[in-house]
Amino acid sequence: MRTLHIRKPNRLKGYDYSQPGYYFVTICTQNKIKYFGTIRKNNMFLNKYGLIARKRWLWLEQQYKYVKLDEFVIMPNHVHGIVEIKSNVGTSRDLTLHKNNDPRNHIKIKPLSELIGAFKTTSSKYIHQAGLEEFAWQRSFYEHIVRNEKSLEKIRWYIKNNPSLWERVKYRNRE
Repeated sequence: MRTLHIRKPNRLKGYDYSQPGYYFVTICTQNKIKYFGTIRKNNMFLNKYGLIARKRWLWLEQQYKYVKLDEFVIMPNHVHGIVEIKSNVGTSRDLTLHKNNDPRNHIKIKPLSELIGAFKTTSSKYIHQAGLEEFAWQRSFYEHIVRNEKSLEKIRWYIKNNPSLWERVKYRNRE
């Protein structure tokens, strides 16, 4: 008899992930396969698939005017990034904003999970089109709500230094 794996919820219950703030996310490739390039001399060198992932990450800020991207890094098998949902455009997922009361300027704020979903969907599409048809992201993603400046600075340091920390973290070194 096969036992079903019960997934632990990885979002804070009752928290509105479309509200303004900083969110640290980690998005892994399925089975942590190294699709995006290599680490050499503590630096990340992106291959064509890594460049696609980078371009689609940057696309989030262009596509959604309430998103500001902070520090990020594309690693061989995952992405670390800080996403800011800006406060000057709204506070709720279902809030329709009226700029100058013109209905053509309504903005609907997407929660973090939908933003990451858009990144995963579009990056997968372009990576598949580039010839890597077996590419897939791991289901879901890790997130951390950044609550203060000290935490934000620590996370920025971690992201900037992630390539140099690569060899020290054994789970990342799967082929």
